[in-house]
Amino acid sequence: MIGLVFSNGVGYNTKDPSHSCFAFRAMPRRISKKSQIAARKRPVQARSARLVADILEAAARVLAREGARHFTTVRVAEEAGVSIGSLYQYFPSKEALLFRLQTDEWQDTWGVLDEILSDQRLAPLDRLSKAVLVFFRSEQQEAALRTALDDAGALFRDAPEAHEFLVVIKRRMLTFFEEALPGVPAERQAFTSEVVLTAMAAVAEKVTAQGLNRRAVDAWAQANADMYRAYVESVASGSRRRRLG
Repeated sequence: MIGLVFSNGVGYNTKDPSHSCFAFRAMPRRISKKSQIAARKRPVQARSARLVADILEAAARVLAREGARHFTTVRVAEEAGVSIGSLYQYFPSKEALLFRLQTDEWQDTWGVLDEILSDQRLAPLDRLSKAVLVFFRSEQQEAALRTALDDAGALFRDAPEAHEFLVVIKRRMLTFFEEALPGVPAERQAFTSEVVLTAMAAVAEKVTAQGLNRRAVDAWAQANADMYRAYVESVASGSRRRRLG
């Protein structure tokens, strides 16, 4: 998942999940209008849905092959075998296409992680370890596309939709840590969630950008999962000692 790293800010507000040290990278170029990345319309018929799917698949291929600097709607239309007019019916700009690819990546990754973190058959820390492994593997699979998207990040990094999705992620993680750390003060739960989420995203991105094989990535994931588990356990035990003392 691209673009999720430490910002220069400090502190956090447990009542406002959007206020956080876990934020999108500061980028020099900003989205000035929401319409630049908003899709024009949603497909309602099967034929239209197939057209949009073909366009998105073509967009992913063009982006991975040619990079963000050479990514254009014309190239995507040619790759998809559709007219530029058909493409513009659904995506008014290349920014809209790029942002759709980005949000699809976010939703795919966090949809899987949400299922893992919600799995009541496993203890909370076992869920956390499994989520870390799946996240690292997902980042490995998406490394090439993520790199290309990262080059284009300035086109949409500060868009309202991007920050809205970040808020959803943070809230979900906080819900998990509220369960994993019962009896721990809310402020400490929120900080623990911040630390694990930020570290996981930053390390996974760095590691998977090196082109390592699955075994090496899994080793990194396991080492990080062990560290996060130990950290969460130390938070829980520290809170118990303070209550008893």
